Amino acid sequence: MPAPTTAPASLPPDGLPGLDAAWSRLVVVPETPLVGALGWGSETHAEGDPASSERRTAQTPRDGGDRAARQAAGPRPGRTWHVLDTGPVLAERGVTPVGTLLCVHGNPTWSYLWRDVVAASLEAADAAATATRPEGPPDVWRVVAVDQLEMGFSERTGTHRSLRRRVRDLGDLTDALGLDGPVVTVGHDWGGVVSLGWAVDHRDVLSGVVLLNTAVHQPEDRPVPAPLRLALGVLGTSTVATPAFLETTLALAHPPLPDGVKDAYRAPYATADRRSGIGAFVADIPVGPEHPSADELDRVAEGVRRLDVPALLLWGPRDPVFGDGYLGDLLDRLPGAQVHRFEGAGHLVAEDVDVAGAVRTWLADRREAVLRAEPAAFGEQPWASDEPGEPGARAHVAGSVEREATTEPHGADDGHDGVVGVHVTRARVTHLAGERATVATPDGARAPLWRRLDELADDDSTALVEMAPSAGEGVRTVTWRLLARRVREIARGLHAAGVRPGDRVSLLVPPGADLTATLYACLRIGAVVVVADAGLGPRGLTRAVRGAQPAVVVGERKGLAAARALGWPGRRVSTTTLPAATAAALGVETSLPDLVDLSVVTDLPPEPAPTDLAAVLFTSGSTGPAKGVAYTHEQLAAMRDALAGQYDLGVGTGLVAGFAPFALLGPALGCRSVTPDMDVTAPRTLTARAVAAAVAAADATAVFLSPAAVANVVATSDELTAADERALAGVRLVLSAGAPVPERLLTAVGRLMPDAVPHTPYGMTEGLLLTDVTLDGIRAAGAGGMDGATSAGGADGPGGVCVGPPARGVTVTISALDDDGRATGTPGVAPGVTGEVVVAAPHVKDHYDRLWLTDRESRRGTPDGDGATRADVDVAVEPGARWHRTGDVGHLDAEGRLWVEGRLAHVVVTADGPVTPVGPEQRAESVAGVRRAGVVGVGPRGTQQVVVVVETDRGARRPGLANPELTARVRAAVGLPVAAVLVVPDLPTDVRHNSKVDRARLATWAEGVLAGGRMGRP
Repeated sequence: MPAPTTAPASLPPDGLPGLDAAWSRLVVVPETPLVGALGWGSETHAEGDPASSERRTAQTPRDGGDRAARQAAGPRPGRTWHVLDTGPVLAERGVTPVGTLLCVHGNPTWSYLWRDVVAASLEAADAAATATRPEGPPDVWRVVAVDQLEMGFSERTGTHRSLRRRVRDLGDLTDALGLDGPVVTVGHDWGGVVSLGWAVDHRDVLSGVVLLNTAVHQPEDRPVPAPLRLALGVLGTSTVATPAFLETTLALAHPPLPDGVKDAYRAPYATADRRSGIGAFVADIPVGPEHPSADELDRVAEGVRRLDVPALLLWGPRDPVFGDGYLGDLLDRLPGAQVHRFEGAGHLVAEDVDVAGAVRTWLADRREAVLRAEPAAFGEQPWASDEPGEPGARAHVAGSVEREATTEPHGADDGHDGVVGVHVTRARVTHLAGERATVATPDGARAPLWRRLDELADDDSTALVEMAPSAGEGVRTVTWRLLARRVREIARGLHAAGVRPGDRVSLLVPPGADLTATLYACLRIGAVVVVADAGLGPRGLTRAVRGAQPAVVVGERKGLAAARALGWPGRRVSTTTLPAATAAALGVETSLPDLVDLSVVTDLPPEPAPTDLAAVLFTSGSTGPAKGVAYTHEQLAAMRDALAGQYDLGVGTGLVAGFAPFALLGPALGCRSVTPDMDVTAPRTLTARAVAAAVAAADATAVFLSPAAVANVVATSDELTAADERALAGVRLVLSAGAPVPERLLTAVGRLMPDAVPHTPYGMTEGLLLTDVTLDGIRAAGAGGMDGATSAGGADGPGGVCVGPPARGVTVTISALDDDGRATGTPGVAPGVTGEVVVAAPHVKDHYDRLWLTDRESRRGTPDGDGATRADVDVAVEPGARWHRTGDVGHLDAEGRLWVEGRLAHVVVTADGPVTPVGPEQRAESVAGVRRAGVVGVGPRGTQQVVVVVETDRGARRPGLANPELTARVRAAVGLPVAAVLVVPDLPTDVRHNSKVDRARLATWAEGVLAGGRMGRP
C-alpha cells in the first residue's frame, strides 16, 4: 500500500447530476483517540458487557468510558467531514423532522450514492407543506449522508483508518451534529458494517436499520469473494495507482450508469493521492482471524444479533461480491427484517432500483415502531403491532426467525456428533421474508399434511404408482405401509444428520416416490421444502435456488450435476447411492439410503407448529422471474382440505396427477396417486395411451391434466385401444387448470372419458383452488358479455374465460381499473365491473419469499394491507382467510361467476382507455383460419396501439405481416382499432403449462418489428 495522503475537505463541484449544492456542508469534528483493547477509554463497548445492555444514561456515555476525563485530557484533533445534510434546508423551511436517516456509503463510492434519499426527504417536506391527504401529511426525515474520512470530499488525514476507527469516527460525527434520535441507519457495502457498528454502540437513539448489499461475517469455510481477492492481490495498483477498482465497481450497475453519473462518482478520486482511502478500505477487509480488524468485525456481527429494532434489507442478487449467502447470514442476525431482492439488480442496488422509494414506504408502514416516544428497551419487539392471540391477527413480521440459539458443535445436542457430514444452520425459521403469518387458534388447527400417512401406516394397499420411474426399472408401486415407513426413516435420518426446523431443503427430484417421501419427511421435521419447476430451465432454476438459499439440496444425479455446475448453494444429498468418485465430483455428502440407515440412531423430533413455515413453491415465471411463494403448515393443510371438500377426494380415490402439486398432495388426501409416463418439464409429451395406462394401474377415477397435456391427449386419442377406452370409461372427474381451457378441448376430453365431469378450476401457485366450473357450467354461461355495460374489452363486451363461481371457503372480489389501467377500486362484488381479481381464503399464500414490496402490493387495499394501504372490504370471508391480489383482470357476472380477461400487466392502455386482452383474442380466434391469437400493446402507456399476433391453421413458415384479407377479417372480428396484424409460426408460451401466451415477450417482439427491427421469431 502506498503511504496515506493528506488533503483538506472540500465541497463537491457544481453541476453533478441529481445533486444540489445546497445539500452539502463541511463539519469539523473532534477526533476521539482509540485507547484500550476493545474501545474508547479503558472500558469495553456497551454491548460487550451484559450488565450494560440496558438503555444508556448520562452516567454511561456512548463510548463506555469517562467522557469528562477524556475532555480534561486536552484538545483533540479536528477532522473535517463533507456531508449531505437536509437539516439546514428543513430548518429554513420551518419543518421539524421526525428523526434522522444516517446514510453511510461503502468503497469506492461517496455520499452521492444517497442523493435520491436526500431528494425524497425534501419532496416529503414539500408534500407536508401542501398535504390534503385524509391520512395527514407525510413524515419528514432529516437525511445525513456522510463522506467517510479519506473518502469522497472529506479530509484525507494521513492515516489508514481501521474498521474500529471508522465506527468511532461516525460516533464522533453524530456527537458533533447532536443527533439524539430517533435515528435509522442506512448502509451499503463496507458502509453497512460501519453503520451497524454505530447502531450497536448507540442503541439508546437507534430506531431502525436499513442495509443494502453488505456483510458482517465471512465464514471460515468460504473464500473471500473473487473480486476482492483479485484487488487484494494487486492492492496498490488496482485501487490507488490506477482507478481500476473504482471503474470495476461503476461497471456493476444494471442498467449501465449514464456517463454523467459515472463522472460524479469519479469526481473525488481523480488522482492517486485522492484514492489512498480506497486502497486502505480494501486492505482493511478481515481475510482471516489474525487481521487487525477481525475482532471489531466479530464484535459488530455479534452485537447485531441483539438489535431489537425494525430492519429492512434491500438486495441486488447480481452482485459478484455480496451474494445471497451474506443475505442469509444477515437474516439470521436480524430475524425481524423485511427483505426485498430486486431481481436483476446488482451491487449498486441504489443506482439500479428505487431504493429511496422503498425506504420511504417502509418508514411509513413501520411508523409506530420507528417513532416510539421512548427508545426500545432490550428484548422488545416494536414491530409487532397486532394484539397477540387475536384470531386472524398477524403473528410476526416478514423475515422473522425464531432462533434456537446454540454454540455447540454439530450433533452435540442429539448425541450424534460427527455421524454424517451434512450440517446446516440451527435457526428455526418461522418466516424468511414477505409479510406475517396468521395465528391459528388451538381449537381450529387443521390436521398436518402427513396425518393420512400416520393413519394408513399399516395399510398394504397401493399409495403411489410411477409409470416411468427415472431409474428405468418399469412400473413402480409403493404401498401406504412402505411410504409411511420410508417417510419416517428419511425424517429421522435428516434429523440425525443435523437438519433442523426452518432449514431449507431444495428438492431437485422428479415427481414420484422419492420426491413424495422426501417432501413429507422434511415437512414432518419442520424443514422448509423448496420446490421449483425443472421447466424454468437452468437460468430460471439458478435464480430460484440461489434466491431461496437452501441449506441442503436433495437430487438425482442429473439435478446434482446441474447444482454443481451452476454453483447452487446447499450441501448435497443424492437419491441413490453413488460411486465414490461420482459423489466426490458432484460434492455429494450422503444419500437417501444412507439417511435411512442412519435413522435407527434417533427418534422423530416434535412436530412443527401450524404457523411454522413449511414450503417455498416457485411460480412458473410466465409473467417475469419466478417468485417464491411461502406457505405455513396450516395453509398447506387448508389447501388439502379445499381440494378434498370441492371434489370429494379422499382415502380410496385413485388420482392420475399430470401436474406436480396434485401429485404431491395425493398422500395428504389419502388418494392413490399415479404419475403418468411423461416429461414433467413438457406437458405436451403426455399421450392418450399414457393417461389410459395410468388410470388402469391404479383404478383411478380422477384425472388432473394441464391444458397443454389435454391438447396432446386429444390429438393422440386415435391411438387408444379397446382396453384403453374401457379404462378411461371408469374416470368420474377430469380437472384441467393452469391456463384457459377452450370449450372444444373440454368437450373432446369429455368424449374420451364419457362418464367423467370435466372441470376447469381457476387457481395459481399463490392459491391452488379459487373458483371452479364444469363443462356444462361453461356452456350455460355463454359468451361472457356484461349485458351492455361499458367494459375494457370492446364494444361487444369484455369476453373472457368463464372460470365459475368461487370454490368453497373462497371470497372473490374485483378492484376496478381506472383510466390508466391500474386497479385502484375498492374490492367489491358488483357485477359487470372489470378490474383486478382479489381473493381471500384460508389456503392462500402466506407471503412472497424475500419479496417484501411484491408481497405488500399483493395485499394493497385489503384488510391485510400495510400502513396506509390497509382498507376494509365489505364482504364476508372465512375465518383465517388471507387476502391476495392475483394480478389477473376480469369481472363477475350477475350469477357471481368469475370471467378472467387476462393479466393486469398485459392490459393495453389506449387513448380511449384500458383494453383487456382475452376478449379480443377470443374474437380474433373466431376468424376462419386462425388457430390462436395474442393481443398486445405497442407504444407509450396511455396512447398504446392494439396489435394482434396470430397463429394460423395452415401454419406460417416465418413471421410477417398478415395478408390484407386476413388483416381485414381480424380487425372486423376484434371490434377495436387494430394497428397491425402479424402472423407467426408459433406463439411463445409459458414454461410450466406450455399453454399461456407469453404476452410480455410478444409485445417486446412486436414493438421491435413495427419499429423496423428484424422480423425474427418472437
